[in-house]
Amino acid sequence: MLSLLVHSPLVRSKGIVYYIIRCKNPVVFFALIVINVTFAVENMESLKEKTAKGLFWGGMSNGVQQLVGLVFGIALGRLLSPSDYGMIAMITVFSLIAVALQNSGFTAALANLKHPKHEDYNSVFWFNVFMGVGLYALLFLSAPLIAAYYHEPALVWLCRYAFLSILFSCLGTAQAAYLFKNLNTKQQAKTGMTAVLLSSVVGAGMAWMGFSYWSIATQTIVFTATNTLLLWHYSSWRPTRHIDFTPIRKMFRFSCKILATTITTHINNNILNILLGRYFSAHDTGNYNQAYQWDFKCFSLVQGMVNIVAQPVLVDLNGEQDRQLQAFRKMMRFTAFISFPLLFGLGLVAEEFIVLALTEKWLVSAHLLQILCISGAVMPLCTLLSNMIISKGRSNIFFGCTFSLGVIQIVLMLLIWPLGIRTMVMAYTALNLLWLFVWHEFTRRLTGYGLFPFLKDTLPFAFAALGVMVLTGLLTRSIHSLPLLLAVRIFLSALLYYGVMRLARVKILDECTAFILQKIRKQ
Repeated sequence: MLSLLVHSPLVRSKGIVYYIIRCKNPVVFFALIVINVTFAVENMESLKEKTAKGLFWGGMSNGVQQLVGLVFGIALGRLLSPSDYGMIAMITVFSLIAVALQNSGFTAALANLKHPKHEDYNSVFWFNVFMGVGLYALLFLSAPLIAAYYHEPALVWLCRYAFLSILFSCLGTAQAAYLFKNLNTKQQAKTGMTAVLLSSVVGAGMAWMGFSYWSIATQTIVFTATNTLLLWHYSSWRPTRHIDFTPIRKMFRFSCKILATTITTHINNNILNILLGRYFSAHDTGNYNQAYQWDFKCFSLVQGMVNIVAQPVLVDLNGEQDRQLQAFRKMMRFTAFISFPLLFGLGLVAEEFIVLALTEKWLVSAHLLQILCISGAVMPLCTLLSNMIISKGRSNIFFGCTFSLGVIQIVLMLLIWPLGIRTMVMAYTALNLLWLFVWHEFTRRLTGYGLFPFLKDTLPFAFAALGVMVLTGLLTRSIHSLPLLLAVRIFLSALLYYGVMRLARVKILDECTAFILQKIRKQ
């Protein structure tokens, strides 16, 4: 009876709440109330389960990718020189901007639609294809200008080769958006893990054979091509030949701000590579880039884990402010719980890790990495705050905040570059650390998430992680063997942090433990 009621065309078209209000039969009234409550609970549990699965697969994907990146990053670091890394670092920002222009923010725009249609995905697909081909042609012709900016003639053909990845990426954007929107996190995870493994093997093999910076460029191309092929494999959506850009025009007001923000973010993240390549040598640029890559690997592990579910979940809860804020705060606590010990821990072992893994030729990178880890710890928090802003449809705030940071960074770096690379890195770190509170202020205005609740959700984990790392450093300072020092510091800091969390009865630790054990039992 209840099933027939729920699945009737009338109820489906107008909704249960409508009939609860209009109903005069007390029996039916009661039945509809029960159905409504049952559906609400089921939907809540469904969303909770999807979020948990998303975090699990997001964590697994990023964990595997970072592990593969760790192994092959060490191999490439041993096989290649700082100058090789510097050559790639100089041109990375151009391909990132090109991919952003090709995508034009429509992935985020699709995710922000409650129920995107085939026409929406099809429009985005063909737009990306046309943009990708056009941008590659433009960059192909602009390669001599890029080489002239950095005073490196060898960059001409390196650019033309490395930018081939744009042609592959433009074919997979719509499929990626489809999987992202539908929270197909398992498929996304398999795609990322396979692509990073295959591309890393190819890159390391070429580096071993003496192809220098060409090996890194090839690694990127193979990753993009493999990723695109697997996105097509896992996505059930397919483009059609009917091209209609009407949905693009409808999404443009939102997406253009996302596009501008994405470009600005890429410039912000690579501003030191851009300036170091201009004012310093490829060797110096490579040293910084190596440090930044390890910092990025670490904070993106957390960032990617949360990002895979944050925006879709927050958009789904947009009409329920209390539930949305509750879910958001839990994500914030989880992010802080993981991010601070991971990044502060990397800073603690940076020197011995870099020297043992990559040899002493990268020692300068270790010292820069220690500084970068401070800002790296808050990067996932900044991203989560920006996801909340986007979920509210306020892409203008997202853009304004990011653009302001970029302008200040560029001006600051241009003023202080004569003081040296270390000073530039310290200024970059301090500015990004302070900008966390700018992100929070805009989030507070949209959600009522005040400063005290924000600090309550994050600071305990920051202080606990910092205290653990300081104590570990003091307890292990008498150890002179680098391999032993690295092993003891990792083990001791992890044990102490777990102990502190257990003594403090941190709820997020219990929830994570319970979920992992549940997954293990199911296997």
